[in-house]
Amino acid sequence: MPFLRKEDDLVFCYDVDGLMDALGIKHDPQEWRIFIDSSKLSLKAVLLHNGNQHPSTPVGHAVHMKETWENLKQLLNTFEYSKYGWHICGDLKVVSLMMSLQLGYTKYCCFLCEWDSRAKALHYLKIEWPQRKFLKVGEKKVQYPALSEWHKILLPPLHIKLGLTKNFVKTMDRTFIVTCLMYIFRKYIINICEFLRNRSQF
Repeated sequence: MPFLRKEDDLVFCYDVDGLMDALGIKHDPQEWRIFIDSSKLSLKAVLLHNGNQHPSTPVGHAVHMKETWENLKQLLNTFEYSKYGWHICGDLKVVSLMMSLQLGYTKYCCFLCEWDSRAKALHYLKIEWPQRKFLKVGEKKVQYPALSEWHKILLPPLHIKLGLTKNFVKTMDRTFIVTCLMYIFRKYIINICEFLRNRSQF
């Protein structure tokens, strides 16, 4: 197939501009972002239009490739990410790998600041943490050279919301947690009932 090439288990687009022209789309890298994610069986890269005016465009797919720094580097090199410089979005694991941070329960797990995951006594008291001034290999849990510039990273709002909700529930008073969860559940049911009632009127 034109514009696609296969190397081992990786299928990728070697000419993004040509693919966009074939689809009748004017390719402006500033108007697109690349979404990277993986499941247990595959690693995927898809171009998403910022205004959702154009369909998503797959540019990379690999079977039996896991989310590792080496595999992400190979994936980005195949479709010449350095040439286009799209913004990158993905889950927090992808973001950590792109910024070459050590995975797991690490002390410094944020690429923006020096938030200390081990300082649990300060997590709900200290608001401002020192900003990371550089990502140097071998210091503060940086394992490899970064695959992208930090300002090209788009943080996933859904993961952040779910994480904040989880931490909120974990810190709630245990004597009121059941009451609070039942309140949320009732509100959820009421919203669904109102939605179905309004829908039935049309």
